Parts: sequence; C-alpha cells; structure tokens
Amino acid sequence: MVETGDQKTGSPIPNNSVFRFNSPFIQVILIGLVCFCCAGMFNALSGMGGGGQLDHNVVNNANTALYTTYAIFGILGGAIYNIIGPRITLFSGCSTYILYAGSLLYYNHHKHQPFVVLAGALLGMGAGLLWAGQGAIMTSYPPAHQKGTYISLFWSIFNMGGVIGGLIPFVMNYHREKAANVNDGTYVGYMVFMSIGTLLSLAILHPSKVIRNDGTGCTDVKYSNVGTETVEIAKLFANWKMVLIFPAAWGSNFFYTYQFNNVNGALFNLRTRGLNNVFYWGAQMFGSVLIGRVMDFSFKRRKTRGLAGISVVAFLGTGIWIGGLLKQRGYDYDDVIVKKSIKLLDFKDSGSAYAGPFSMVYWVIGALADDSVILSRYRFSVEFIKGQTPPL
Repeated sequence: MVETGDQKTGSPIPNNSVFRFNSPFIQVILIGLVCFCCAGMFNALSGMGGGGQLDHNVVNNANTALYTTYAIFGILGGAIYNIIGPRITLFSGCSTYILYAGSLLYYNHHKHQPFVVLAGALLGMGAGLLWAGQGAIMTSYPPAHQKGTYISLFWSIFNMGGVIGGLIPFVMNYHREKAANVNDGTYVGYMVFMSIGTLLSLAILHPSKVIRNDGTGCTDVKYSNVGTETVEIAKLFANWKMVLIFPAAWGSNFFYTYQFNNVNGALFNLRTRGLNNVFYWGAQMFGSVLIGRVMDFSFKRRKTRGLAGISVVAFLGTGIWIGGLLKQRGYDYDDVIVKKSIKLLDFKDSGSAYAGPFSMVYWVIGALADDSVILSRYRFSVEFIKGQTPPL
C-alpha cells in the first residue's frame, strides 16, 4: 500500500520507501530495462554498421523507411499514449523491435530486401510508441529537483543495453575474423532480449497509480481523445519553447548513420565493431551521469544549471567532432566503397557525444512542465524533428 492510516488521527502517512513498486524510482528503472532490452539492443545492432550485413544498402533502405514513419509517429505517439495508456502503447512499440531483428535473420538466408524495409517501416511506428511512453514517464514522474538524476539513471540503464548488445556480436563472431556479416546466433540473441523487454513493458503502471515519496501523485492523468490531442499537438508548432529545442533535437540523431556505417562499419572488421560498441555505449552511460550531475547539483538556480549543462555539452561536442574531422581527412567514399583500399582494423592490431546532448534536452523538456499529458506532447514534437534527420 502507498499510505497507511494513523490509528490516532486517521490521517494518511506517506510511505517513503523508494523501492515501492509504484514509486517513480522503480517505474523509471522498469522503463529503463524495457529500453535496455529493445532500443538498446537495436542500437547495438545498428552500431555494427549495416546491421551486421555485408551490403549496407539493405539497412540504409530500411532506415529510410524507419525514419519516415518515425517522423509521423513522432507526432502521433504522444497522442496515442494519452488515449490508450502506457501498457498497450509500450507493448505495441516493443514488439516491432523483435520483427526488425527477425527480418535481418531472414535476410541472412533469403536475401529478400522488401521484408527488411517493411520491418523498418513498422519499427519506425513502434519506436514512436515506445519513446512516447518513455518520455512521459521519465520527464513527469521524478520530483522537480531530481529530474536530471532520474534522467541519467534511465540513460545509464538504457545504454547498458548497447554495451551488452555490443558484446553479443563480439562473442558470437570472435573466431570469424574474416567474416563479412554476423551469424544467425547474433540475431537470435538480440531477439531474445527484445522479447524480454516486450514482456517487461506490461509491468509499467498507469501514471495515476504512481505515488511519490511525499504521498502525492505524479500527475492527474485522464484519458484524452483524438480531437483534443490533434488540436494540442498542432499548437506545439507555434510554441516558441518547442521551436528553440528543435535544433538540438535535429542534431541529436543526425550523426548516427555516419558514425555507424562510415566509421565503425568502414574501418573495422566484424568482431571489432561489436567491441567498439561496448565502449561507444559505455561512454554514453558516463556522459549521461556527468550531465545529470551538472543539471541537478552544479548551481542553486535552475536557469544557471541549464546554461552550465549546455556549455559543457557544446564544449565536449565541438572537441569530439574536431577529432572526427581530422580522422575523416584520411579516407573518403572511393577508398571504402570503390577502391576497397581500406585495411579493416582488428582490435588486436592496436561515443559520449550523444548522451550529453539528449540528456540535456530531456532535462529542458522536463523543466517546462510536470504533467505527463503535456510532456508527452512536448516530447514528441521533439521526436518529429529527430525523425527528419536523414539516415543516409
């Protein structure tokens, strides 16, 4: 029970345990585990470059379909969440991740590209639904003074999926040094994790049942309707706060395909790509914790903390991309695709940029309101812009 009655006065006494199943802390951990199993494994799969396939065009085409539908459901996801609630929204979204990994397993044997592209389109829809529920939970459940901490907690759990997911192709393909694409066991491993995440999504509570430690509810949530959500989402495009967040949202996903396909996929052999993923997503975990501390504890005033976080992200991000530019000057498209003159590096021969910016964006969104209905709309105006970032 959330509250117990005082025998003398009959007044409610809040249960201060953070380990209650209906506490914001446990619910954020649960949604972190769901994303660990689904989106985290997808990130690891994508991080290998071309989804672990020799022909990167297959996954590039699937990503085009994915981001097209994701841009649409980036708008609709928040409205759907407000209408049908978290469990159905999350379960429906998570199930599409299993289908996508399965389509690549199918392609390993039948080389049937249309199925992979269709699965990518469905995944774009599902990702919109998954991140709708995740965004509403992560930005509205935590107390105002701990939003950065909860966001970094979620991001660390979520990115651990990329770390573990990176180990799967590394271990499964360790003795296949010259292999061009991953084996069946790699895709099966991803599908097992994604299936677990899909089932875990059914444990997420409706916002009205989540109680903070002081005994107050996170938000007074009522089911909405299609007409109301359409009008409210349309209004967001005239909201100056959302307009100012658009550039950060655009930049948060823009570089993924370049880093995965044109750096990791172009310069390293198969097993080393998996190992690189471990460090890439591990760096994101470190970055999320760092920016969470800055956003919550660096200064007394919220505005000052926000400006400090933006400054840290800008400084580190600029430095990282300067280093990337210096490396990129050593090879080009012809070297990799046409001449094939690049010697693929193996880990025996010899990614913190995203978590910081997007943890910062989440914190800013969370600072705009506390109601999960409003925040789910805010969150998915941002997802719409992310969906516009080209996958090629």
